[in-house]
Amino acid sequence: MSDQRLSRFMGGSPGQVILRLVFLSFVVGVILSALDLDPLEIVDMAVRFVQRLWEMGFDALGNILRYFVIGAVIVVPIWFLSRLLQMGRRGE
Repeated sequence: MSDQRLSRFMGGSPGQVILRLVFLSFVVGVILSALDLDPLEIVDMAVRFVQRLWEMGFDALGNILRYFVIGAVIVVPIWFLSRLLQMGRRGE
């Protein structure tokens, strides 16, 4: 029963899967070597990409906060004045 679960998980018998992985690893290694790519460079590029996304996210939040404050400088006083004027009309 355990062998069937392992085979189902791996997508075939362990021996066949290992041979497939070895073959695919060799082919990908040849392709990466032909493209002059180093696996550590790929990992480094991925890490830098995630860092840039992370920083852009915080920059975007900073911009959103900045837009909020700029808008609030105009909206809040206008709202406050309109409330004062409405109270003055109700008082009459």
